Amino acid sequence: MSIYLISQAASATVFTGRRRVQTDVKGREWYQADDVAAEYEEKRFSRGGRLIDRREKQAVLDALAPVEGKDVLEIACGTGRFTVALAERKANVVGLDISAEMLAQGREKAQRTGRSVDFLRGDAGRLPFPDDSFDAVFAMRFFHLADTPTAYLSEMARVARKQVFFDTFNAGSVRLLYNWALPMGSRLYDREEVTDLFAEVELRRTNENHDFVLPFGFYRKIPNRVADEFREVDMAVGKTSVGDRLASVSYWDARVADSERA
Repeated sequence: MSIYLISQAASATVFTGRRRVQTDVKGREWYQADDVAAEYEEKRFSRGGRLIDRREKQAVLDALAPVEGKDVLEIACGTGRFTVALAERKANVVGLDISAEMLAQGREKAQRTGRSVDFLRGDAGRLPFPDDSFDAVFAMRFFHLADTPTAYLSEMARVARKQVFFDTFNAGSVRLLYNWALPMGSRLYDREEVTDLFAEVELRRTNENHDFVLPFGFYRKIPNRVADEFREVDMAVGKTSVGDRLASVSYWDARVADSERA
């Protein structure tokens, strides 16, 4: 699939049911800066952040498996961490992002691995695809920036034939203690809110996983030699009766309501 579209709009208007919704995301201008794209992975996934990278890729690959031959769309693909990983496993994958600078990083990564990936500049609020275009549509590290999550999730469900997968940062976690201090803040979700989102866009939740009692920001600050030890403690707490409630990240897997007919 080869589709090329450039969207210069700062926001988009989409329809969810009978409501007209203006969509936007936090930090849109910051996210498109050259230096942010160049340093994105180094700042987030070096040091203890390598554990985050590994866990996120595992979450995506496990949820979408088997991926060979599957038509997949990644929303807010950024530098192509997941897009290229899926292409390496022979998925037919398209990565969409609003940032030309991020997409350039993704194209370089794909070229280094010798994989064919379509990277497209576009707006997640008005996806440039017909209904039911992809077997699976997913977004990672996106919904915490979404001011109107229902509108974005509705678009993802519209172009998905079967599966929608995404992550959220959680309101009941320690992230709440420092979220106010972040430059752009983050939208934090509880389980009830995500349940309502699924109902509004007619998605059926099929699985959920909750992880990282210790938040991402903590792991990015500590060196490799101690990150593994903290991660072991983190996972042990996560397996207790309170682990899911304390988790800072959740991974949500859903099916399009009428996909069982396929």
